[in-house]
Amino acid sequence: MYCPIDDRPASRPFRPARLLSRSLPVVLFLAMAITAKAQSSLSEGYAREIAPLSATERVGSEVWFNATAFNDRFFTYGFQQRVGGLIDWYGILAAEKKKDIFQAWGGIPDPDCCVPGEPNCPAKSLSETYGFQWCPGDDVLLKYIGKYGYPDPACDLTDVPAQGADQRQSACDLHFGTSTGILGLRKFPNPRFDRSAWLKLNGDKPESWEGYRGALNVFPTDAQNRTSRLFDGSIEPPYRIGMACGACHIGYKPDKPPADPNHPAWENIDGLVGNQYSRVSNILGSGFGKHALEWQLIARARPGIVDTSALPMDYVSNPGTMNAIINFKQRPLHEHEILKWRRAAACPAGTQAEKCWCEPGKLGKCWERSTKKELQPNILKGGEDSIGIKEAIQRVYFNIGSCSEQCWLNHIPDLRAADPKQRNYGQTPFDIGQCRRDCASFRAIEDRLDDIEAFFFTARPTDLWKARGLASPEALEAELDQQFFPGAVKRGRDIYARQCASCHSSGKPPFDNTDFRATVPGDPTLRADWLGNDELEPASEIGTYAGRSLHSNHMRTRVWEQYAALDIHERPRDPARPEVMAGAGRGYYRNISLLSAWAHAPFMHNNAIGPEICGKPADKQVDFYDSPYVDAEGKPIASPPACLSYDTSVAGRYQLYVASMRDMLNPGKRIDKMHLLDDDIIIDIAPKLQNPELNKLLGLEISVRIPKGYPALAINSLRFKDLIQDTVLRRTDAQKLDEKYAGLLNAKQLADLKDGLQRLILDAILKDRPTVLELAADRDRFVQRFYSNNLGRVENSGHRFGETLSDQDKDALIAFVATL
Repeated sequence: MYCPIDDRPASRPFRPARLLSRSLPVVLFLAMAITAKAQSSLSEGYAREIAPLSATERVGSEVWFNATAFNDRFFTYGFQQRVGGLIDWYGILAAEKKKDIFQAWGGIPDPDCCVPGEPNCPAKSLSETYGFQWCPGDDVLLKYIGKYGYPDPACDLTDVPAQGADQRQSACDLHFGTSTGILGLRKFPNPRFDRSAWLKLNGDKPESWEGYRGALNVFPTDAQNRTSRLFDGSIEPPYRIGMACGACHIGYKPDKPPADPNHPAWENIDGLVGNQYSRVSNILGSGFGKHALEWQLIARARPGIVDTSALPMDYVSNPGTMNAIINFKQRPLHEHEILKWRRAAACPAGTQAEKCWCEPGKLGKCWERSTKKELQPNILKGGEDSIGIKEAIQRVYFNIGSCSEQCWLNHIPDLRAADPKQRNYGQTPFDIGQCRRDCASFRAIEDRLDDIEAFFFTARPTDLWKARGLASPEALEAELDQQFFPGAVKRGRDIYARQCASCHSSGKPPFDNTDFRATVPGDPTLRADWLGNDELEPASEIGTYAGRSLHSNHMRTRVWEQYAALDIHERPRDPARPEVMAGAGRGYYRNISLLSAWAHAPFMHNNAIGPEICGKPADKQVDFYDSPYVDAEGKPIASPPACLSYDTSVAGRYQLYVASMRDMLNPGKRIDKMHLLDDDIIIDIAPKLQNPELNKLLGLEISVRIPKGYPALAINSLRFKDLIQDTVLRRTDAQKLDEKYAGLLNAKQLADLKDGLQRLILDAILKDRPTVLELAADRDRFVQRFYSNNLGRVENSGHRFGETLSDQDKDALIAFVATL
């Protein structure tokens, strides 16, 4: 059972005037605290890099890089107790593992952090930092481990001067903490830390986490048993770890990569470009053994993608890239019917808070909920976030755990709630108005969304000709013509205009005379063409792996319902998809931008088209690469292509781009990719109940066995709760079963469903023993046909556009797209 921890508030600004009338010891303490607060939310190196930004862009940058909005509480308590997840933070962030931060996790090392004991490092031993790196601000933070009152650096944020009275929520509620050594992951002193208990558990070594990471009980034959002490709430670690949005979006500048990705400088780092090497999914599942079900569901993802449905689980294998934020000022807008909260001068007397609300003590700071037509961008892979860019930015913070206790934990499913009458059996809609009222961090982020948006608008494309140090685009064209064939770029431009621009341009046809590289008058850095129209197309037409398009969290009755425009809810589901999909709105992808495509391979929403990339860390225990290549029967091939080592250099990115383009334009030559399970997994679908009479009534005890080698994506898309419910209804109330599927199944499909369920029941009754359903041998693939949210298995399928071009025309297209 999840119980919120009653922490003392750490969000109040530090106000010396409140203490001056108190005792002398308090005043002396205050003087020391002020001296200690020489910490800043900015490091010198980072400050130099953002110096050209305006005041509002600077604030947006700081918030994007550092603000966790108190999600350290979620990752310390809610993730384990409510969601059932486990993160081994020490296994990721230990100072001794710094050499593998990038290779293992794809993390971007913080240039300002150091390993205790190294020359010039302020910390001389690992015991001072509890085994972590030392980072700026830790001279203050370390003093507050096991204590309340930490003066968070966010309180020192220099906001843009307000116009009139400052109505913004305190910057303290942004909650910055200090770096962990990986940019975007922030640490905070845990006030509930008990040093004596920690030392007793870890052998009198403050820097050791081995006892804390060990086992509560040892059942070596049971791979599914949750034995990790990480689940033990009686022992709390010295740090709470939070996540900023930058954890997924901070990456290396394609045009100024570090000589050594393990030792970057701030000049090599970009906060918006997206991290195509990140293994966030592996981080979220790092506390589980690799053979646990949770590992297979959470952590099986290639670099650069993350399942955005992993927390508010919708039972869809949902891999998606960390979007590169580029040229947003020119992003296409689309008319949407939008129900949302908008700024208002006041609320009419007697208006309910659900329709209009004014923040207490903030004159004129009011919000009213209404429906209007607006021009807004289609955001996310299927256009789901569609009520505004600011709202989309705000929602990112919820997706990484902010305001979890106040706003959304009770709206997401409990994986163990199998009875539809149970609380948290399924999703319920998050309420934006309620969250604004109840979560100070919501307001702190919201009050600075203009700043974050302004920072977003600073992002520009990365030109290959500049990255190569050439004098002009024409010089790059000459190099590419030499590499491919004379006139390749010009010919590629004509092919692009005829065959690609209808999707990958924000201009209007005909495209014969379109300059795809034109810039906006008055700003030579801003491209006029977004190089994508962001129109929504059925996933079946594009043909790529459909999992991301079947995401349902933004549909009606689901957790993020209020973040989708009404017309997104009302669009028909993709009629060509074979899955039994409840509800409208699902099954679409938007036509993406091809700006700077040379720097962002592999391709597609799941990075599956192109060579596989891997980090090859020195510590093989954190080497997460496993070959996804399979034959026509879905079996691992004997000699798969080797993965390519992470290469952040300009030449390395370009070579990966060329290889990925060849893979995309030659679908007939692709080797199928399909991640497979490492070991057998057994899931109890209808376990034996403690009530003998109920067991006799239902007459079933069913488990599902998923054998080693089975497609992992099939497991993550299994609606096992519906399977449980329908099996019971088939036995106890067939009419309710009919009602449930009215409008979803035709008569023949409903009959097939009932027959399949009856086979399960009869097997259980006739054998008088537990029934173990083998998914691999499932007759007629009954369970998969009716209970899988995604029947696709091949991860690198589809996007066959261009395959009929000649080899020379394909080379020409590759050459031209590299110039965009």
